[in-house]
Amino acid sequence: MLSKNYPLPKYYQLKELLREKIAAGEWKPGDMIPSERELSEQYNISRMTARQALRELATEGLLRREQGRGTFVAEPKIEHGLTRLTGFTEDMQKRGMEPGAQVVRLELVRAPFLALQALQAAPEAKVVLLERLRLAGGEPIAVETCYLHFNGVEKLLNEDFENHSLYQILSEKYQISPTRAEQKIGADLCSRREQELLNIEEGAPVLRNKRITFDQWGQPFEYTESAYRADRYVFQAELTAF
Repeated sequence: MLSKNYPLPKYYQLKELLREKIAAGEWKPGDMIPSERELSEQYNISRMTARQALRELATEGLLRREQGRGTFVAEPKIEHGLTRLTGFTEDMQKRGMEPGAQVVRLELVRAPFLALQALQAAPEAKVVLLERLRLAGGEPIAVETCYLHFNGVEKLLNEDFENHSLYQILSEKYQISPTRAEQKIGADLCSRREQELLNIEEGAPVLRNKRITFDQWGQPFEYTESAYRADRYVFQAELTAF
């Protein structure tokens, strides 16, 4: 039970109690945990107190909340290293997870200014927009929006990006090898559209990754903006003093 005399707020006491249940294996990844109403009745607290405890555990990545379904113990976060240039498909396969993709948009577009600037392309340049929902083990992990520009880029409209890796297709069919990339990562809140695609709560945190990828000749061919679920994904880097 929660103590009225304990100096820490009740929501914090409940949060730590639930954390202990997860750490001890009493609740395993994928298990549904009691609802706000059930927790409030069990521990004699308000639903608002229970909601705050669950919200903070979800923000920390220990729980995931699905609209209309409930709250579940989250799977361990997927760690993505920042020292080597890899695509999502290769990265998931290295972790023994089944990668997947759902194509949301694939079309020839007039690219926005930021994409044209990153690609060093003229305003009238042919640019293919490839937007995909990226999956790991069937679970939505990220929304990835790629702007691609190179000679013959319009041929990409005929490719199957749900069953084949973008980088594999570029390497095998177009002789384009991703060689290096520049990227920036920041924290943000999801948009309404990202919430629906990723099946997360309104205003849930996401990690935004903006990346420019260069080919073997040093030319930028891809500008990507991605939103990763912060409860399922973490970027990791090893730093040395020298």
